Amino acid sequence: MHPETALLFTIAGAFGAAFLFGFAASKLKMPPLVGYLLAGIALGPHSPGFVGNVELASQLAEIGVILLMFGVGLHFSPGDLLKVRRIALPGATLQMFTAIGLGYWLASSWGWTPAASLVFGLSLSVASTVVVLRVLEDRGLMDSIDGRVAVGWLVVEDLLVVLALVLLPAILSALGAGAAGASPMGRTELITSVALTLVKMVAFIVLMGVVGRRAVPWLLTHVARSGSRELFTLAVLAVSLGVAVGAATLFGVSFALGAFVAGVVISESDLSHRAGADALPMQDAFAVLFFVSVGMLLDPGVLLTQPMKVLATVAIVLLGNTVVATVLMVLLRHPLGASLRIGASFGQIGEFSFILAGLGVSLGVLSEEGRSLILAAALCTIVLNPMLFATLDRLSTWIARHPRLLDRMERQKAPRMAHTDLFETITVGHAILIGYGRVGRTIGDALQRQGVPFVAIEQDRRVVDAMRTIGVSSIYGDATRPGILEHAYPGTARLLVIAAPDPYHARHIIDMVRAKNPTIDIVVRTHSDQEQAMFEQLGVSKALMGERELAFGMAYHSLRSLGVDDDQADGIVEELRGGGRMQTREFSALMPTDLRM
Repeated sequence: MHPETALLFTIAGAFGAAFLFGFAASKLKMPPLVGYLLAGIALGPHSPGFVGNVELASQLAEIGVILLMFGVGLHFSPGDLLKVRRIALPGATLQMFTAIGLGYWLASSWGWTPAASLVFGLSLSVASTVVVLRVLEDRGLMDSIDGRVAVGWLVVEDLLVVLALVLLPAILSALGAGAAGASPMGRTELITSVALTLVKMVAFIVLMGVVGRRAVPWLLTHVARSGSRELFTLAVLAVSLGVAVGAATLFGVSFALGAFVAGVVISESDLSHRAGADALPMQDAFAVLFFVSVGMLLDPGVLLTQPMKVLATVAIVLLGNTVVATVLMVLLRHPLGASLRIGASFGQIGEFSFILAGLGVSLGVLSEEGRSLILAAALCTIVLNPMLFATLDRLSTWIARHPRLLDRMERQKAPRMAHTDLFETITVGHAILIGYGRVGRTIGDALQRQGVPFVAIEQDRRVVDAMRTIGVSSIYGDATRPGILEHAYPGTARLLVIAAPDPYHARHIIDMVRAKNPTIDIVVRTHSDQEQAMFEQLGVSKALMGERELAFGMAYHSLRSLGVDDDQADGIVEELRGGGRMQTREFSALMPTDLRM
C-alpha cells in the first residue's frame, strides 16, 4: 500500500468490510456492532489478506470517540436521571465498583500490576449504551418504567466513566505507572495531582456552563437563520471537535469530556434536535470506524492461546454486571422480573470498555494481551446477550408461577394500597387498570366520568402518590406478581385494561387473571401486528394497536376537513377498522413483516 493512498484504502476497506459483516450480523439477529468488530479483525494485522493501516484507523477512531461522546452529551437528560435516581444512582454506582473490584481481583490473581488491574476492572464494569438501548427498543421497553430505570442507570455509568477518563491518567501518573524508572508518589503528591486535575476539569465545566452555554446556542441560532443546512452541519461538527481539542489543549482534560460537555451545552438549546439529526450521519460513520479500529487491534489467537482467561473475563462481566445489577435492584425494592430483564441488558461490555482499554495501553499500563482479553470478552458477551435475555426471561416466568418463592426472594412488604371509598364498597363488577401513564390516565378519566369503579396498578411510586392525592384507587407494585394482583380482586372484576407498553408483562398478567376469572373482558395495548395477532389468539376482547388507532383518527379528521359529512366519515373509518383497507391491505402484503401495519 502506497503511503499517499493509505488513508483512502483504509477508509474504503473499513467501510466495505463493516457493511458486509454488519449486514451479516443483522441477518443473524445480532447487533451490527458484532459485525463491525469482526470486520476489524478481518482487516487487522493478525488476519491474512488485506491489512489496513492501524495507525490511521486509530486516528480516525479518535474522531469517532469525540462524536460518540458528543452524542451522549447531546441526549443527556438530567430530568430522566432524577426520575429514577433512587434506583439508578446507588445501583449503578455500587454495581460499577463491585465489577471493578472483581476485575481487579481477577487480574491481580494473574500477577498483573495494580495499575493494569485497575484499568482491567474499569473496562469490565460498564455496559454498552448502544447495545442496551437497542435491546430496550427491540423489546418495546423504552417507554416503560423498566426502560426508564435502565436509561437512568446508563446515564450514571456514562458520567462515572467520563470522570474516570479524566482522573485515570492523573492517578496512574501519580502512582508512577507507565513511566520507565518512575517511582510511586507519596499520598500528598497523589492528592495534589488528582486535585489539580479536578480543578482543571471544574474550571472547564464552569467556563462552558457560563460562556459556552450562551455562546454556542447563539452561534448555532445565527447559523440556522442563514438557511444553509451545510453551514449548520459544519457548525455542529466544528463545535464538537473544536471544544474537544480545545479542552484537551488548554485544560488538559480528555477529548471525551470536552465532547461530552459540548453536547450537554447544546442539549439545552432549542436546536438540540436539529444538531443531533445533522451530526448523526457523521457520528454513525466515524463510530463504525471506531469499532472497526478496535477489531483491528484484537488478536483472535487469544481465544485459542488463553481460553481460560477469556472465559474468566466473560464470567466477571456476567457476574459483576448482570448478577450484581439484578441483586441490587431487588434490594432497592424493584420487582424481580424487571430486575432480571434490566440485569440481562447489562450483561455485556462495549464502546466505553474499548476507550478505557485504549487509554490504558496508551499510558503504558495495560498490555496488548490485556486489551485483547477485554475485546474478546466484549465480542463474546454481545453475541451471548440475546441468549442470556431469553434464559432470564424463562427464569422470571418460572419464579412468577411460585408466589412463595417470589415473595421470599423479593422480601417486599405488602403492596401499598390507597383505595377510595367507592372501590372499598364495590369490589364486584369493577375494572382493573394496569399502568397509569398517558394512556392509562385517559382511560381512567373516561371510567370516572361514567362512574365506573376501578383500581389502577402502577410501578412508579410517585405516580401512586399523585393518584392517592386526587382520590384515585391505586396499588403500588408489579402486576405480574400474584400477591399484588390479588388485591385488585380479579376474580370478581368485570374488565381488565392493560395500558402498560410491555407485551411480556401483559401476556403473563392475562394468564393470571384468566385463572381467577375466565370470562373477564380484556382490552390490551399493542405495538405491532405480531403482538396484536398474539393477543387475539389468546382470546382477548380487544387488542388495540396505537399507530393504527392514530391513523383512523387522522383519516376521520382529514375526511371532515375535505367536506365529507360526519356520518359518511364515521362509516369510512368503521369500514377501515373492520378490515376493509383496500390499498393498505394490499400494500402491507408487499412489505417486510416489521413494517406492516
